[in-house]
Formats: sequence, structure tokens, C-alpha cells
Amino acid sequence: MQILSVSADHYASNHNYLNQMHRLRAAVFGGRLEWDVSITEQGERDQYDDLRPTYILAISADQKVVGCARLLPAFGPTMLEQTFPQLLERGSLAPHAAMVESSRFCVDTSLQAGRGGVLHQVTLTMFAGIIEWSMANGYKEIVTATDLRFERILKRAGWPMHRLGNPVAIGNTVAVAGSLPADRPSFEQVCPPGYRLAIARNDSGLFRSAA
Repeated sequence: MQILSVSADHYASNHNYLNQMHRLRAAVFGGRLEWDVSITEQGERDQYDDLRPTYILAISADQKVVGCARLLPAFGPTMLEQTFPQLLERGSLAPHAAMVESSRFCVDTSLQAGRGGVLHQVTLTMFAGIIEWSMANGYKEIVTATDLRFERILKRAGWPMHRLGNPVAIGNTVAVAGSLPADRPSFEQVCPPGYRLAIARNDSGLFRSAA
């Protein structure tokens, strides 16, 4: 399994992976979780995909996208402030230069390889990839809107989230906003065995391998 970071200037060379990502998001958010999201034949996407985010993708050995997340600087329009301000204690983030927002995190939990531990290896690999990218780009804090189920997953991974407000019922779930540290101890805590075995660079971005 590999982690690939795809910035806006590499969208074209990674269009196949990004198309898979949108279809995975549709299957998870629209299908399995039954969230109120916009889905077309191309998959799930929203207005924040138009803001040139960086995508973190987990790529399986057979070149399938099995995990993804979207990262945007907290200074710009963010899902937390624009779509879910009710999750924030003061209705705003008070963003700073070292804060990044993560959204649309999902993994293909049907993948058999990587099962057996406390959490699926794809989940831990994605956590490690998000933290590593954040540190490499000068971010120290990751904020996100998620649900209580995922908050428990973060705690089980040893990367607990600090709440930024009280949980709120939204649609068919109970959502909560939180902040996560992007630092070396957090990376080492979630990093699955083999994640740092090999590094390869290509013209499409940074690949990081995981066993």
C-alpha cells in the first residue's frame, strides 16, 4: 500500500486516482453512511473540491484508491466555518497559519488485507499520511468535522481529538468538531508497521510505502 499526496498542480496527471476517490466517497458517504451529499455519475463532490485542495490517497498494490482525505488551509473557506459553524463553540475557528482542515476522510472497510489489528491498516496509514504531509508543509494543528463514531476511532488509534464544541445532531448522525495535533509523537503513535520502509518520488507527487 502507498500513500500519495496530490496537490492542485498534479490533478491532471492523477485523474484516474481522483476519479476513483470521488467514487469511493460516493460509496461511503452516500451509500454506507447515507449522508445527505451530492452524488453524480462521477461520484461525490462538493464546493470545497473547487478550492484546489491537496488530497491524501491510500493506493493498494493493485492501484485502487482505498482511502482518501481532503486538506485545505484553515485561512480560506472551510467546511467547518461555512457549512458546520454550529459545531464550533464560538461559531468560528480563529484560524492561524499552522492550521489545516481535513475533510471527506474515508476508507474502503471491505478491504480484507490489513484487517486483524485494533484498527484497519488503511485507516492507520491514512492517519500517518495526513500527519506527515501536515508536518512537511508547516502545519501543527488539524481541524475537522466528523461524527461520534469516528471520534472513537481516533481515540482507539491513540490520536484523541480535542473538541471545539458540543456534538450536534445533523441529518442521521451526531457530528462534532475537533482539533488534532500534527507532530512527531502523533505520527509515531499511529504509524503502522512498514510505513517507512521505502520512499519513491515521481512527477505526480510523493509516494510513501506501507507494508
